[in-house]
Amino acid sequence: MEPVGGGGGDCRRPCSADPRSTYVLSNLAEVVERVLGFLPAKALLRVASVCRLWRECVRRVLRTQRRVTWISAAGRPGARHLDGHCLVRVLAEELENVQVLPQTALYMADSDSFVSLEECRGHKRARKRTSMEAAFALEKLFPKQCQVLGIVTPGIVVTPMGSGSNQPQEIEFGESGFALLFPQIEGIKIQPFHFVKDPKNLTLERHQLTKVVPGPLLLLASVAFKVAVCDDTVPGPPSQQSSLTEETITGLLDNPDLRVVLVFGYNCHKVGAGNYLQRVLSTFSDTNIIVAGGQVDKLLSLTSEKNPVDIDAIGVVGLSFSGHRIQSATVLLNEEVNDEKTAEAAMQRLKAANIPEQNTIGFMFACVGRGFQHYRDKANVEADTFRKFFPSVPLFGFFGNGEIGCDRIVTGNFILRKCNEVKDDDLFHSYTTIMALIHLGSSK
Repeated sequence: MEPVGGGGGDCRRPCSADPRSTYVLSNLAEVVERVLGFLPAKALLRVASVCRLWRECVRRVLRTQRRVTWISAAGRPGARHLDGHCLVRVLAEELENVQVLPQTALYMADSDSFVSLEECRGHKRARKRTSMEAAFALEKLFPKQCQVLGIVTPGIVVTPMGSGSNQPQEIEFGESGFALLFPQIEGIKIQPFHFVKDPKNLTLERHQLTKVVPGPLLLLASVAFKVAVCDDTVPGPPSQQSSLTEETITGLLDNPDLRVVLVFGYNCHKVGAGNYLQRVLSTFSDTNIIVAGGQVDKLLSLTSEKNPVDIDAIGVVGLSFSGHRIQSATVLLNEEVNDEKTAEAAMQRLKAANIPEQNTIGFMFACVGRGFQHYRDKANVEADTFRKFFPSVPLFGFFGNGEIGCDRIVTGNFILRKCNEVKDDDLFHSYTTIMALIHLGSSK
């Protein structure tokens, strides 16, 4: 058998191994696929260079690994680690073991420890350098062609790794974070978007939301994790390397397949930031889609853009989810929801949407004024209530400075509240929580 990186030739080569095992691993694709199915994605990319048979087996195995994966981390309250943020450390270890190739990654981390403002000592340039250090380290861990979107917020809502049925945690203080890894999913497009306020041009043109965005050219390499694999392509020898043709992705308007928009306004404490966020949302909020999100502290990562992130700018960033297989719903927990009973009543409305729980992600966007203080010193009330009604759906989100969303359901046959009944102002809230479900289609 040819060694790894041998150029993808015929597997049937003389070697010193047991001839029977050599024959099986060189000729029986069913056996090879069964064995390769236990390997993480990074290892699969390496062994794809062994020979043509293995390359085809790797391609088929990767096709079956299309479920959303997450990596989460939490440190002890008040603890500081000399090796950086806990999310960066855990990602560096766990990305070696994930069985999906992430095409899009959404990470969120707590502002206090991820940005490390206490190290700046009042010097503006030093603050910028320190703030981006963890973000740069984290971006380098992902595949080169993976679109990474990263934000920091005052608090984090996270489900521990291992199972979607693990108890979600509302971490209002302390080091914490998570990364959602979205592979390529058949029939679904997940696309980052970004709008930056330009003081010289305050007009938001329609073409900015309808323009066609060229997709990245996904080049394949023979080994290493910093590659992208899509559908019928896997790493191969240089003579057989191929690239995907550029595809186009429609924007936030005039897109009949658009179903969900997660939207985050950043640096909203600055003058004019709130008005800019409302102006962006007003352009597409009246369409028949789910809109959910909130106001966060800062945008730190957006690798889909060539220019580096300006952490002092005012802007709006997010992810759009397009595809007819998507189902979604959101509910608003207003200020009157202040105990377990009223929280359960609100969650019952979300349950009534009948969103399938398999291959579904939950999001929770809450005000920093809620949490344990809002529920009379009782912690984790809303996350626990969510788990009671959705026992197998992982929950993620943050505590921020303003919430975006309303009661809205988009499925094939049921709409709880029509979008044209919701005014722009009804999407913006304070001292509330938005709960959302996004179903990414049934697994085949």
